[in-house]
Amino acid sequence: MFYHASSTKDISILEPRISNHNTPLIYFSKKRENVLVYLSNAVEKYCKDTCFPYDGIWKKWASYGFDKNGLLYIEEYYPNALETTYKGVSGYIYSALGIEESSFDLQIPYGATSISPVKVTGVEYIPDAYLSIMEAENKGLIKVIRYEELSEGTLKWLNKTIRKEYEQFSDHPEYRHFLRGNFPDLFEE
Repeated sequence: MFYHASSTKDISILEPRISNHNTPLIYFSKKRENVLVYLSNAVEKYCKDTCFPYDGIWKKWASYGFDKNGLLYIEEYYPNALETTYKGVSGYIYSALGIEESSFDLQIPYGATSISPVKVTGVEYIPDAYLSIMEAENKGLIKVIRYEELSEGTLKWLNKTIRKEYEQFSDHPEYRHFLRGNFPDLFEE
């Protein structure tokens, strides 16, 4: 079984879309809980919550990774990031029995891609992504690393990275708005 998350209702055929890799693909995971992180984009949600006007392609924010055993972990890079990104956000997890996997190497445990349209064989409505993530954490299916648990080394890396990304993505005002709003100490004058 392959899983794909979307905020769009009533999809019967998943179509390839251009994303971070600049290649039209459909992204899947062989683990249902791993797609929960795709139900909300922190940048888009923050901009909409703060009434920031933007009509371009949203920059993605991904503060997750995988441990050596392939377990998904989500890191909160700012206080209450998980709750502000996912609480109250609904969406759908679509499933497909078989896909024609592309040769695109994601280097993501349990991940798969398709360059061809894929027929949906099932759908699960997720009324609150935050509650679903908390449930998956409680079952040991994913790990959440709270902001307060981040090491000094991670915080130093994060501060350096945020400043660098702010400069690098001057063509993404929505991303810069998100960074200024969630890391205000880095942008004090």
